[in-house]
Order: sequence, then C-alpha cells, then structure tokens
Amino acid sequence: MSHSDTASKIKFPLAERTDNPLDLYQHLPFQIAVVTNLLQLNKDAAIRKITNLEPREFRVLLNVGSFMPIKAADIAYLGRLDSYTVSRAVKSLTKEKLIDCELSKHNRKVKKLVLTGEGLKIYYRLCKAIKIRTLELESVISQNEIKELMRLLLLIENKAEAMMANHAKQEQLAGRMISADQKEIIRWHKKSCTTAVPSTFKAC
Repeated sequence: MSHSDTASKIKFPLAERTDNPLDLYQHLPFQIAVVTNLLQLNKDAAIRKITNLEPREFRVLLNVGSFMPIKAADIAYLGRLDSYTVSRAVKSLTKEKLIDCELSKHNRKVKKLVLTGEGLKIYYRLCKAIKIRTLELESVISQNEIKELMRLLLLIENKAEAMMANHAKQEQLAGRMISADQKEIIRWHKKSCTTAVPSTFKAC
C-alpha cells in the first residue's frame, strides 16, 4: 500500500469563533499524541486476549521483562512516567503476582523488580503479539523510513526533555513552586546529560 492509498481521517473546520485557532492537524505534539493514544495496548483486541492489564501496568511489566532486575525509578526514567504511575502499577502487578522484588547484589538496601514465573509467561505472549502488530504497522513505510523516523523521534524526545526541564528551572529561578512531576523532569534531564554518549544530541 502506498502513502496515497491510505484513507484520510475526518477533518473538522477550524473554529471561526476563535482568533487564530491552533491548527491541531499541523501540530506535531498533538499528532504524536493521537498515534500514541491509538496504539495503547489495552485498546488492542489481540492484546486483550492475553491479559486485561491497564496501560500503566503494560508499560511497567514490559520494562521489567526487558531490563530486569530494574529499579522502579529507572522504569520511570525509561518511559518518562511519573513516580506515582509506576508505583501504582508496581502495586497492582505485585498483587496479581506478576512481579516481585529482590535485593540488589551491589547494595542490599536497594530493591529491584523482576518478573515472576507467571509474569514471564504473560511477557513472552505479549512480546509475540507486539512483534506481529509491529510488523503490520511498519508495512506502510520502508526500512529506511523507519530508521529515519526513529532518529527524528529521538531528536524530538531529547528536545522535549530539555525544553520541559528548562521551563521548570525558569519557574524555580523566579521563586515559584514547581510540581513533583516538574522536579522529576529536571532530574531526568540531568541523568540524560551525564549518561549521554557524545554522538547523542542533548540540549544540556
């Protein structure tokens, strides 16, 4: 299927009652959010046949399965999720006996997350289903376009992180209070800047 064969979504006219309305059809963050919303695993019937987890539980379980043993704070950083969301997901997955905690070998005070036997079974089934739907999604663009898209998304992610951290810092410098989420974005950006390889763009 070529790009021209794809069906256009219904388009709504811009508001006449608003002065210079924001054209969301040409707004990059909005369009990224639209695709993100569509691709939530809990909305996919093929995925729901495997488990009835909610979006935050899906993300945490997949992160644990791919990077275990891993700290909850590192999961938050990887997915740019707030700590509260990760904490709620960990609590739910622990209750369902899909994940467990183990002490770090290097620091006995640090707890890391791992999948249980049942968690691994679900993880492997999810991986298989996700790979199938990924191939279907990628069928509309070429391998070169996929590589270029991944490169561009990384640039956007890095710029978004730097921008949000800078906005939060400006509020702090002005003597205004910032939220826990905004403080976390500042911490993420500091972590990215200290761990980024030289070839990776980071607006630090």
